Amino acid sequence: MSNKPFVYQDPFPLKKDDTEYYLLSSDYVSVAEFAGQEVLKVDPQALTLLAQHAFHDASFMLRPAHQQQVADILNDPEASENDKYVALQFLRNSDIAAKGILPTCQDTGTAIIMGKKGQRVWTGGGDEAALAQGVYNTYIQDNLRYSQNAPLDMYKEVNTGTNLPAQIDLYATDGDEYKFLCIAKGGGSANKTYLYQETKALITPAKLKNYLVEKMRTLGTAACPPYHIAFVIGGTSAEATLKTVKLASTKYYDGLPTEGNEHGQAFRDIQLEQELLLEAQNLGLGAQFGGKYFAHDIRVIRLPRHGASCPVGMGVSCSADRNIKAKINRDGIWIEKLESNPGKYIPEHLRQAGEGEAVKVNLNQPMSEILALLSQYPVSTRLSLSGTIIVARDIAHAKLKELIDSGEALPQYVKDHPIYYA
Repeated sequence: MSNKPFVYQDPFPLKKDDTEYYLLSSDYVSVAEFAGQEVLKVDPQALTLLAQHAFHDASFMLRPAHQQQVADILNDPEASENDKYVALQFLRNSDIAAKGILPTCQDTGTAIIMGKKGQRVWTGGGDEAALAQGVYNTYIQDNLRYSQNAPLDMYKEVNTGTNLPAQIDLYATDGDEYKFLCIAKGGGSANKTYLYQETKALITPAKLKNYLVEKMRTLGTAACPPYHIAFVIGGTSAEATLKTVKLASTKYYDGLPTEGNEHGQAFRDIQLEQELLLEAQNLGLGAQFGGKYFAHDIRVIRLPRHGASCPVGMGVSCSADRNIKAKINRDGIWIEKLESNPGKYIPEHLRQAGEGEAVKVNLNQPMSEILALLSQYPVSTRLSLSGTIIVARDIAHAKLKELIDSGEALPQYVKDHPIYYA
Protein backbone atom coordinates (compact mmCIF):
# COMPACT_ATOMS: atom_id res chain seq x y z
CA MET A 1 0.00 0.00 0.00
CA SER A 2 1.38 3.38 -1.00
CA ASN A 3 2.03 6.01 1.64
CA LYS A 4 2.33 8.84 -0.88
CA PRO A 5 0.28 11.92 0.06
CA PHE A 6 -2.57 13.09 -2.17
CA VAL A 7 -1.55 15.65 -4.78
CA TYR A 8 -3.92 16.99 -7.41
CA GLN A 9 -2.11 17.66 -10.67
CA ASP A 10 -3.69 19.83 -13.34
CA PRO A 11 -3.20 17.49 -16.31
CA PHE A 12 -2.64 20.36 -18.76
CA PRO A 13 -1.05 23.28 -16.89
CA LEU A 14 -0.91 26.20 -19.33
CA LYS A 15 0.86 29.53 -19.23
CA LYS A 16 -1.18 32.72 -19.13
CA ASP A 17 -3.13 33.23 -22.35
CA ASP A 18 -1.51 35.98 -24.46
CA THR A 19 -4.09 35.82 -27.27
CA GLU A 20 -5.13 39.20 -28.69
CA TYR A 21 -8.91 39.65 -28.54
CA TYR A 22 -11.31 42.32 -29.74
CA LEU A 23 -14.45 43.34 -27.87
CA LEU A 24 -17.50 42.18 -29.79
CA SER A 25 -20.11 43.54 -27.38
CA SER A 26 -20.58 44.47 -23.74
CA ASP A 27 -24.28 43.59 -23.94
CA TYR A 28 -25.88 40.45 -22.52
CA VAL A 29 -23.54 40.18 -19.51
CA SER A 30 -24.00 41.42 -15.95
CA VAL A 31 -22.78 40.73 -12.42
CA ALA A 32 -24.99 39.56 -9.56
CA GLU A 33 -24.44 38.17 -6.07
CA PHE A 34 -25.17 34.63 -4.96
CA ALA A 35 -24.22 33.03 -1.62
CA GLY A 36 -21.92 35.91 -0.82
CA GLN A 37 -20.03 35.70 -4.12
CA GLU A 38 -20.25 37.65 -7.34
CA VAL A 39 -21.45 35.60 -10.29
CA LEU A 40 -21.34 36.43 -13.98
CA LYS A 41 -24.80 36.32 -15.55
CA VAL A 42 -24.68 35.54 -19.26
CA ASP A 43 -27.75 35.87 -21.43
CA PRO A 44 -28.02 33.01 -23.96
CA GLN A 45 -27.94 35.64 -26.72
CA ALA A 46 -24.31 36.24 -25.79
CA LEU A 47 -23.49 32.62 -26.64
CA THR A 48 -25.32 32.87 -29.95
CA LEU A 49 -23.56 36.10 -30.85
CA LEU A 50 -20.16 34.68 -29.86
CA ALA A 51 -20.53 31.50 -31.93
CA GLN A 52 -21.91 33.37 -34.93
CA HIS A 53 -19.07 35.87 -35.09
CA ALA A 54 -16.34 33.37 -34.22
CA PHE A 55 -17.29 31.05 -37.07
CA HIS A 56 -17.79 33.96 -39.45
CA ASP A 57 -14.32 35.30 -38.68
CA ALA A 58 -12.66 31.88 -38.88
CA SER A 59 -14.33 31.14 -42.21
CA PHE A 60 -12.86 34.21 -43.88
CA MET A 61 -9.67 35.00 -41.93
CA LEU A 62 -6.76 33.11 -40.40
CA ARG A 63 -4.35 33.86 -37.58
CA PRO A 64 -1.54 36.38 -38.22
CA ALA A 65 1.08 33.87 -37.07
CA HIS A 66 -0.11 31.35 -39.65
CA GLN A 67 -0.06 33.94 -42.42
CA GLN A 68 3.46 34.96 -41.44
CA GLN A 69 4.60 31.35 -41.71
CA VAL A 70 3.15 31.17 -45.22
CA ALA A 71 4.86 34.42 -46.17
CA ASP A 72 8.20 33.20 -44.82
CA ILE A 73 8.23 30.49 -47.50
CA LEU A 74 8.51 33.18 -50.18
CA ASN A 75 11.77 34.43 -48.66
CA ASP A 76 13.39 31.05 -48.01
CA PRO A 77 16.14 30.30 -50.56
CA GLU A 78 15.76 26.59 -49.73
CA ALA A 79 12.07 26.55 -50.69
CA SER A 80 11.25 24.99 -54.04
CA GLU A 81 9.50 26.91 -56.79
CA ASN A 82 6.44 24.79 -56.09
CA ASP A 83 6.61 25.70 -52.40
CA LYS A 84 6.73 29.38 -53.27
CA TYR A 85 3.99 29.14 -55.87
CA VAL A 86 1.64 27.42 -53.41
CA ALA A 87 2.47 29.92 -50.66
CA LEU A 88 1.72 32.86 -52.96
CA GLN A 89 -1.61 31.33 -53.99
CA PHE A 90 -2.56 30.81 -50.35
CA LEU A 91 -1.86 34.45 -49.56
CA ARG A 92 -3.78 35.63 -52.61
CA ASN A 93 -6.66 33.36 -51.66
CA SER A 94 -6.63 34.75 -48.11
CA ASP A 95 -6.61 38.30 -49.43
CA ILE A 96 -9.79 37.59 -51.38
CA ALA A 97 -11.42 35.66 -48.53
CA ALA A 98 -10.77 38.42 -45.99
CA LYS A 99 -13.31 40.58 -47.81
CA GLY A 100 -16.00 38.35 -46.29
CA ILE A 101 -17.70 37.06 -49.44
CA LEU A 102 -15.81 33.96 -50.58
CA PRO A 103 -14.53 31.75 -47.72
CA THR A 104 -10.94 30.62 -47.30
CA CYS A 105 -11.82 27.04 -48.25
CA GLN A 106 -14.79 25.61 -50.13
CA ASP A 107 -14.98 22.86 -47.49
CA THR A 108 -16.37 25.14 -44.80
CA GLY A 109 -16.02 22.40 -42.24
CA THR A 110 -17.71 20.86 -39.25
CA ALA A 111 -18.33 23.44 -36.53
CA ILE A 112 -16.58 22.29 -33.35
CA ILE A 113 -16.89 24.20 -30.08
CA MET A 114 -15.05 23.46 -26.86
CA GLY A 115 -16.18 25.58 -23.92
CA LYS A 116 -14.87 25.86 -20.36
CA LYS A 117 -17.45 27.38 -18.04
CA GLY A 118 -16.28 28.83 -14.74
CA GLN A 119 -18.28 27.80 -11.67
CA ARG A 120 -19.33 31.42 -11.09
CA VAL A 121 -20.87 31.77 -14.55
CA TRP A 122 -24.67 31.45 -14.74
CA THR A 123 -26.54 31.17 -18.02
CA GLY A 124 -29.79 29.57 -16.98
CA GLY A 125 -29.13 26.50 -19.13
CA GLY A 126 -29.50 25.64 -22.78
CA ASP A 127 -25.93 26.59 -23.62
CA GLU A 128 -25.58 24.04 -26.42
CA ALA A 129 -28.74 25.24 -28.14
CA ALA A 130 -27.67 28.89 -27.93
CA LEU A 131 -24.24 28.09 -29.38
CA ALA A 132 -25.76 25.93 -32.12
CA GLN A 133 -28.05 28.84 -33.03
CA GLY A 134 -24.96 30.96 -33.62
CA VAL A 135 -23.43 28.30 -35.86
CA TYR A 136 -26.72 28.07 -37.76
CA ASN A 137 -26.85 31.84 -38.25
CA THR A 138 -23.36 31.97 -39.73
CA TYR A 139 -23.79 29.09 -42.16
CA ILE A 140 -27.23 30.27 -43.27
CA GLN A 141 -26.28 33.93 -43.74
CA ASP A 142 -22.77 33.60 -45.20
CA ASN A 143 -21.65 31.90 -48.42
CA LEU A 144 -20.73 28.68 -46.65
CA ARG A 145 -21.31 25.14 -47.83
CA TYR A 146 -23.47 22.71 -45.87
CA SER A 147 -21.38 19.59 -45.26
CA GLN A 148 -23.30 17.66 -42.61
CA ASN A 149 -25.27 14.54 -43.52
CA ALA A 150 -27.91 13.05 -41.23
CA PRO A 151 -28.61 9.30 -41.41
CA LEU A 152 -32.26 8.40 -41.97
CA ASP A 153 -31.38 4.78 -41.47
CA MET A 154 -28.09 2.88 -41.60
CA TYR A 155 -27.67 3.46 -45.33
CA LYS A 156 -29.73 6.49 -46.37
CA GLU A 157 -28.59 10.02 -45.62
CA VAL A 158 -29.81 13.54 -46.21
CA ASN A 159 -27.89 16.81 -46.08
CA THR A 160 -29.15 18.79 -43.10
CA GLY A 161 -29.11 22.02 -45.13
CA THR A 162 -27.76 24.08 -42.22
CA ASN A 163 -24.33 22.55 -41.48
CA LEU A 164 -25.74 21.41 -38.15
CA PRO A 165 -25.22 19.45 -36.01
CA ALA A 166 -22.19 21.11 -34.51
CA GLN A 167 -19.89 19.24 -32.15
CA ILE A 168 -20.20 21.05 -28.82
CA ASP A 169 -18.24 19.93 -25.74
CA LEU A 170 -18.65 21.97 -22.56
CA TYR A 171 -16.65 21.56 -19.35
CA ALA A 172 -16.98 22.91 -15.82
CA THR A 173 -13.93 24.77 -14.50
CA ASP A 174 -13.02 27.27 -11.80
CA GLY A 175 -13.41 31.01 -12.15
CA ASP A 176 -15.88 33.55 -13.50
CA GLU A 177 -15.12 33.42 -17.22
CA TYR A 178 -16.56 31.34 -20.05
CA LYS A 179 -13.78 30.43 -22.50
CA PHE A 180 -14.12 28.85 -25.93
CA LEU A 181 -12.12 27.34 -28.75
CA CYS A 182 -13.99 27.21 -32.05
CA ILE A 183 -12.76 25.09 -34.94
CA ALA A 184 -14.07 24.86 -38.49
CA LYS A 185 -12.66 21.44 -39.36
CA GLY A 186 -12.69 20.37 -42.98
CA GLY A 187 -13.01 16.75 -44.01
CA GLY A 188 -9.57 16.57 -45.59
CA SER A 189 -7.65 17.40 -42.43
CA ALA A 190 -10.09 15.54 -40.16
CA ASN A 191 -9.45 12.40 -42.20
CA LYS A 192 -5.74 12.66 -41.38
CA THR A 193 -6.30 11.83 -37.69
CA TYR A 194 -4.84 8.52 -36.58
CA LEU A 195 -4.58 6.36 -33.46
CA TYR A 196 -1.94 3.68 -33.06
CA GLN A 197 -1.96 1.25 -30.13
CA GLU A 198 1.67 0.58 -29.24
CA THR A 199 3.67 -0.57 -26.20
CA LYS A 200 6.41 0.76 -23.96
CA ALA A 201 8.94 -0.82 -26.32
CA LEU A 202 8.37 2.07 -28.73
CA ILE A 203 9.45 4.74 -26.26
CA THR A 204 13.19 4.71 -26.83
CA PRO A 205 15.39 7.29 -28.58
CA ALA A 206 16.39 4.67 -31.12
CA LYS A 207 12.82 3.85 -32.16
CA LEU A 208 10.42 6.71 -31.49
CA LYS A 209 11.65 9.35 -33.93
CA ASN A 210 11.94 6.97 -36.87
CA TYR A 211 8.48 5.62 -36.06
CA LEU A 212 6.95 9.11 -36.08
CA VAL A 213 8.72 10.04 -39.32
CA GLU A 214 7.25 7.00 -41.05
CA LYS A 215 3.78 7.82 -39.76
CA MET A 216 4.23 11.42 -40.88
CA ARG A 217 5.12 10.24 -44.37
CA THR A 218 1.75 8.46 -44.63
CA LEU A 219 -0.10 11.77 -44.30
CA GLY A 220 0.60 12.49 -47.95
CA THR A 221 -0.51 15.76 -49.50
CA ALA A 222 -4.27 15.24 -49.88
CA ALA A 223 -5.13 17.48 -46.91
CA CYS A 224 -3.41 20.62 -48.28
CA PRO A 225 0.03 21.09 -46.72
CA PRO A 226 1.99 22.82 -45.35
CA TYR A 227 0.50 21.26 -42.22
CA HIS A 228 0.54 22.04 -38.54
CA ILE A 229 1.28 18.48 -37.38
CA ALA A 230 0.56 17.16 -33.89
CA PHE A 231 1.83 13.97 -32.27
CA VAL A 232 0.72 12.75 -28.85
CA ILE A 233 2.58 9.97 -27.07
CA GLY A 234 0.64 8.30 -24.27
CA GLY A 235 -2.76 9.06 -22.83
CA THR A 236 -5.01 7.65 -20.13
CA SER A 237 -7.33 6.41 -22.88
CA ALA A 238 -7.52 6.33 -26.65
CA GLU A 239 -10.07 9.13 -26.69
CA ALA A 240 -7.90 11.29 -24.39
CA THR A 241 -5.02 10.88 -26.83
CA LEU A 242 -7.03 11.91 -29.87
CA LYS A 243 -8.64 14.83 -28.06
CA THR A 244 -5.16 16.07 -27.21
CA VAL A 245 -4.10 15.65 -30.85
CA LYS A 246 -6.99 17.85 -31.98
CA LEU A 247 -6.24 20.62 -29.49
CA ALA A 248 -2.48 20.46 -30.03
CA SER A 249 -2.96 20.95 -33.78
CA THR A 250 -4.78 24.24 -33.05
CA LYS A 251 -1.89 25.52 -30.86
CA TYR A 252 -4.19 25.34 -27.83
CA TYR A 253 -1.52 23.50 -25.84
CA ASP A 254 1.46 25.62 -26.88
CA GLY A 255 1.72 26.94 -23.32
CA LEU A 256 2.38 23.55 -21.74
CA PRO A 257 5.55 22.99 -19.69
CA THR A 258 8.53 21.45 -21.44
CA GLU A 259 9.22 18.73 -18.89
CA GLY A 260 7.16 16.19 -17.01
CA ASN A 261 6.83 15.38 -13.33
CA GLU A 262 5.93 12.42 -11.15
CA HIS A 263 2.29 13.50 -10.99
CA GLY A 264 1.63 13.12 -14.72
CA GLN A 265 1.47 16.63 -16.14
CA ALA A 266 1.42 16.86 -19.92
CA PHE A 267 4.45 18.47 -21.54
CA ARG A 268 5.89 19.40 -24.92
CA ASP A 269 9.14 17.89 -26.19
CA ILE A 270 10.60 20.91 -27.99
CA GLN A 271 13.76 19.12 -29.12
CA LEU A 272 11.83 16.28 -30.72
CA GLU A 273 9.53 18.82 -32.39
CA GLN A 274 12.53 20.49 -34.00
CA GLU A 275 14.04 17.19 -35.09
CA LEU A 276 10.78 16.05 -36.66
CA LEU A 277 10.33 19.35 -38.47
CA LEU A 278 13.75 18.88 -40.06
CA GLU A 279 12.73 15.35 -41.07
CA ALA A 280 9.50 16.71 -42.56
CA GLN A 281 11.51 19.15 -44.65
CA ASN A 282 13.67 16.30 -45.90
CA LEU A 283 10.73 14.13 -46.99
CA GLY A 284 10.64 16.04 -50.27
CA LEU A 285 6.84 16.19 -50.40
CA GLY A 286 6.78 19.93 -49.79
CA ALA A 287 3.74 22.16 -50.08
CA GLN A 288 1.75 19.61 -52.12
CA PHE A 289 3.98 19.29 -55.19
CA GLY A 290 7.52 18.68 -53.99
CA GLY A 291 9.89 20.75 -51.89
CA LYS A 292 10.71 21.62 -48.30
CA TYR A 293 7.47 22.86 -46.76
CA PHE A 294 5.48 19.75 -45.90
CA ALA A 295 4.90 21.28 -42.45
CA HIS A 296 4.94 24.74 -40.94
CA ASP A 297 5.60 23.30 -37.50
CA ILE A 298 5.18 20.18 -35.38
CA ARG A 299 3.92 19.72 -31.85
CA VAL A 300 4.85 16.69 -29.76
CA ILE A 301 3.05 16.18 -26.45
CA ARG A 302 3.81 13.46 -23.91
CA LEU A 303 1.03 12.20 -21.65
CA PRO A 304 0.83 9.69 -18.79
CA ARG A 305 -0.32 6.19 -19.74
CA HIS A 306 -1.50 2.90 -18.31
CA GLY A 307 1.40 0.49 -17.96
CA ALA A 308 -0.16 -1.97 -20.41
CA SER A 309 -0.96 0.66 -23.04
CA CYS A 310 0.82 3.24 -25.16
CA PRO A 311 -1.56 5.03 -27.49
CA VAL A 312 0.05 7.27 -30.10
CA GLY A 313 -1.98 9.89 -31.93
CA MET A 314 -1.27 11.93 -35.06
CA GLY A 315 -3.28 14.69 -36.69
CA VAL A 316 -3.00 17.93 -38.63
CA SER A 317 -4.44 21.35 -39.08
CA CYS A 318 -4.26 22.09 -42.78
CA SER A 319 -3.61 25.27 -44.72
CA ALA A 320 -7.16 26.36 -43.89
CA ASP A 321 -6.05 26.69 -40.26
CA ARG A 322 -9.46 27.80 -38.98
CA ASN A 323 -9.10 27.96 -35.21
CA ILE A 324 -10.29 30.86 -33.08
CA LYS A 325 -10.61 31.51 -29.36
CA ALA A 326 -13.37 33.49 -27.69
CA LYS A 327 -14.41 34.30 -24.14
CA ILE A 328 -17.06 36.00 -22.05
CA ASN A 329 -16.22 37.91 -18.88
CA ARG A 330 -17.67 40.79 -16.91
CA ASP A 331 -16.37 43.23 -19.55
CA GLY A 332 -18.25 41.60 -22.40
CA ILE A 333 -17.92 39.17 -25.30
CA TRP A 334 -14.43 38.81 -26.77
CA ILE A 335 -13.27 37.20 -30.02
CA GLU A 336 -9.70 36.35 -31.03
CA LYS A 337 -8.39 38.90 -33.50
CA LEU A 338 -7.54 37.28 -36.82
CA GLU A 339 -5.65 38.77 -39.77
CA SER A 340 -7.98 41.08 -41.68
CA ASN A 341 -5.32 42.25 -44.16
CA PRO A 342 -3.40 39.19 -45.36
CA GLY A 343 -2.46 41.01 -48.56
CA LYS A 344 0.22 42.85 -46.61
CA TYR A 345 2.23 39.61 -46.45
CA ILE A 346 2.57 39.50 -50.25
CA PRO A 347 5.88 41.12 -51.29
CA GLU A 348 5.48 44.14 -53.55
CA HIS A 349 7.27 42.53 -56.48
CA LEU A 350 4.81 39.61 -56.43
CA ARG A 351 1.58 41.58 -56.19
CA GLN A 352 1.12 41.79 -59.95
CA ALA A 353 3.08 38.66 -60.81
CA GLY A 354 1.42 36.18 -63.13
CA GLU A 355 1.08 32.45 -62.69
CA GLY A 356 4.54 31.68 -64.06
CA GLU A 357 5.29 28.96 -66.57
CA ALA A 358 2.75 26.16 -66.97
CA VAL A 359 1.88 23.52 -69.54
CA LYS A 360 -1.32 24.51 -71.35
CA VAL A 361 -3.85 21.68 -71.58
CA ASN A 362 -7.04 21.93 -73.67
CA LEU A 363 -9.56 19.68 -71.95
CA ASN A 364 -11.95 19.76 -74.91
CA GLN A 365 -9.72 17.50 -76.99
CA PRO A 366 -10.12 13.70 -76.90
CA MET A 367 -9.08 12.04 -73.65
CA SER A 368 -6.43 9.97 -75.43
CA GLU A 369 -4.71 13.16 -76.56
CA ILE A 370 -4.91 14.69 -73.09
CA LEU A 371 -3.31 11.58 -71.57
CA ALA A 372 -0.59 11.53 -74.21
CA LEU A 373 0.27 15.15 -73.42
CA LEU A 374 0.34 14.59 -69.66
CA SER A 375 2.55 11.52 -70.06
CA GLN A 376 5.30 13.76 -71.40
CA TYR A 377 5.74 15.52 -68.05
CA PRO A 378 6.67 14.35 -64.55
CA VAL A 379 4.29 14.47 -61.60
CA SER A 380 4.32 17.95 -59.97
CA THR A 381 4.41 19.76 -63.34
CA ARG A 382 2.24 22.86 -63.17
CA LEU A 383 -0.67 22.83 -65.63
CA SER A 384 -2.90 25.55 -67.07
CA LEU A 385 -6.25 23.91 -67.81
CA SER A 386 -8.94 25.22 -70.14
CA GLY A 387 -12.12 23.61 -71.36
CA THR A 388 -14.74 21.35 -69.82
CA ILE A 389 -14.22 19.80 -66.41
CA ILE A 390 -16.62 17.86 -64.17
CA VAL A 391 -16.89 18.89 -60.52
CA ALA A 392 -17.84 16.05 -58.18
CA ARG A 393 -17.81 14.96 -54.55
CA ASP A 394 -18.10 11.67 -52.66
CA ILE A 395 -21.79 11.22 -53.36
CA ALA A 396 -21.20 11.51 -57.11
CA HIS A 397 -18.41 8.95 -56.95
CA ALA A 398 -20.69 6.62 -54.98
CA LYS A 399 -23.37 6.90 -57.67
CA LEU A 400 -20.84 6.15 -60.40
CA LYS A 401 -19.66 3.09 -58.50
CA GLU A 402 -23.27 1.92 -58.20
CA LEU A 403 -23.52 2.01 -61.98
CA ILE A 404 -20.33 -0.02 -62.38
CA ASP A 405 -21.35 -2.55 -59.71
CA SER A 406 -24.73 -3.04 -61.41
CA GLY A 407 -23.07 -3.70 -64.77
CA GLU A 408 -24.24 -0.46 -66.36
CA ALA A 409 -22.05 1.79 -68.48
CA LEU A 410 -20.78 5.10 -67.17
CA PRO A 411 -22.20 8.22 -68.81
CA GLN A 412 -20.17 9.24 -71.84
CA TYR A 413 -19.36 12.66 -70.36
CA VAL A 414 -17.53 10.96 -67.49
CA LYS A 415 -15.29 9.23 -70.01
CA ASP A 416 -14.75 12.35 -72.09
CA HIS A 417 -13.80 14.84 -69.37
CA PRO A 418 -11.60 14.87 -66.26
CA ILE A 419 -13.30 14.92 -62.86
CA TYR A 420 -12.25 17.54 -60.33
CA TYR A 421 -12.74 16.43 -56.74
CA ALA A 422 -13.90 19.62 -54.98
